[in-house]
Amino acid sequence: QVQPVESGGGLGEAGGSPRLSCAGPGFTLEDYPEGWFRPAPGKEREGILCLSLNNSTVYYEASAKRLFTIARDNPKTAAYLQMNSLKPEDTAVYYCGTLCAPLLREHEYEFCGQGTHVTVSS
Repeated sequence: QVQPVESGGGLGEAGGSPRLSCAGPGFTLEDYPEGWFRPAPGKEREGILCLSLNNSTVYYEASAKRLFTIARDNPKTAAYLQMNSLKPEDTAVYYCGTLCAPLLREHEYEFCGQGTHVTVSS
């Protein structure tokens, strides 16, 4: 089982552009798709966007296509999610996972890290 590790969260102001990182300790990230997820209110983790094995980006949220970028820093160990123009409603725990899906079921959480918390103040 491979489990990535997220970092880069924190407190920021509305309109900010934080960058979250996803590391693959002990495994090669480019061998897996890379998905980013966040819980919707009262729901399970929803997919935001995903980088597939052929390096194409799949967008699950319409706004992500305009505001978020996903790419690999280092094919073996790191990748990132660049977020732009954040709003307070973007406050959430963000998870990186070695799979692509519009919605994760609880049994799929094992493919994600522990998450990194992003708080956006107004």
